[in-house]
Amino acid sequence: MTRERAVLVLEDGTRYDGRAYGARGRSLGEVVFATGMTGYQETLTDPSYAGQIVVQTAPHIGNTGVNDEDPESRRIWVAGYVVRDPSRVVSNHRANATLDDHLVRDGIVGISGIDTRALTRRIRDAGAMKGGVFSGADAELSADEQLQIVRDQAGMAGASFSSIVSTPETYVVPAVGEQIGRLAVLDLGVKASTTRYLAERGFEVHVVPQDITATALQELDPDALFYSNGPGDPAASDAQVELLQESLKTGRPFFGICFGNQLLGRALGFGTYKLPFGHRGINQPVLDTATGKVEITSQNHGFAVDAPLGEVLESPAGFGRVEVSHYSLNDQVVEGLRALDVPAFSVQYHPEAAAGPHDSMYLFDRFADLVLARREGKPLDPATATATTPAADPTTDAGASAAQNESSN
Repeated sequence: MTRERAVLVLEDGTRYDGRAYGARGRSLGEVVFATGMTGYQETLTDPSYAGQIVVQTAPHIGNTGVNDEDPESRRIWVAGYVVRDPSRVVSNHRANATLDDHLVRDGIVGISGIDTRALTRRIRDAGAMKGGVFSGADAELSADEQLQIVRDQAGMAGASFSSIVSTPETYVVPAVGEQIGRLAVLDLGVKASTTRYLAERGFEVHVVPQDITATALQELDPDALFYSNGPGDPAASDAQVELLQESLKTGRPFFGICFGNQLLGRALGFGTYKLPFGHRGINQPVLDTATGKVEITSQNHGFAVDAPLGEVLESPAGFGRVEVSHYSLNDQVVEGLRALDVPAFSVQYHPEAAAGPHDSMYLFDRFADLVLARREGKPLDPATATATTPAADPTTDAGASAAQNESSN
């Protein structure tokens, strides 16, 4: 294990000395912490982390190595990586490389050997802030030079990363089993598991670039529209908000996850705001206001929709009645929206989480039900929809979720 020096510098001047990990050089970004005890490969390859230096609160990282089956996208997207104790050996039959190998491959500058618990407490007290990891020749810069570099970088507020993480061209994921419709997925940083679960519900999934025009979307003529997760400030995505508003006017069903929830909020006329240090972990409790059930969820967001809880509101943008469908039991942050007069809903968390709970997988079934209902001309309340999708293989995650839905309704 290397003893080469590295340093993490926060914009408030706090410094943490450690050892170089991954590539050498400098990485700049917003420093955030993720509390998941497992799933580091999925975290690293989640495009929602673009522009962020991720601190793993779990102390021992890398023991299961990396493989070619678990990545959520084509590369590692984090701006930098911070761990306490990187594993010295890999012990997993699925692994074909070490985590350090992949960090070097994708040019991710990291740091190890620091007190990540102290760092996490600092972020919780002061909020997420700009930071930088310096190793190699950059570790020899003076403390003043390093701090100035950190402070001079652009912040996350107002930042747009969609064009960086999105697909440049449309691609298609075929439906599994009987096809129920053509689905356009706006790629704002979509995860591979999301498209897989949608395909398993019978959608022919057309993943489209983030800058697709309303005309091009109309030519595709999808039965429904989906907005994915993704990085950046939702206030910097006016074009995607306008595209969604035009789609909602057609009566086309819509489902959004994470960034997609924030953009639905904006499309309906609500504002968004930046959270002090965000929600990033796989054990976040959320209340479903329609059922009263608590779901344990996986989350990764630094922004939230500004809408009141416990009220049926008139959409400021003219789309009828809207209500908050889910909210966080930790801090009452909006975790889901439901439109009552147009077929649209969204959640702030990740029902598709690979390394995390599957309490919320029913949402994919609910979306399929909305599409089927519209095709058959039947009204369907998204709050009480039951699974009517084609029978799924019970050995798959989708089939298990559908079976659980049936037994609980």
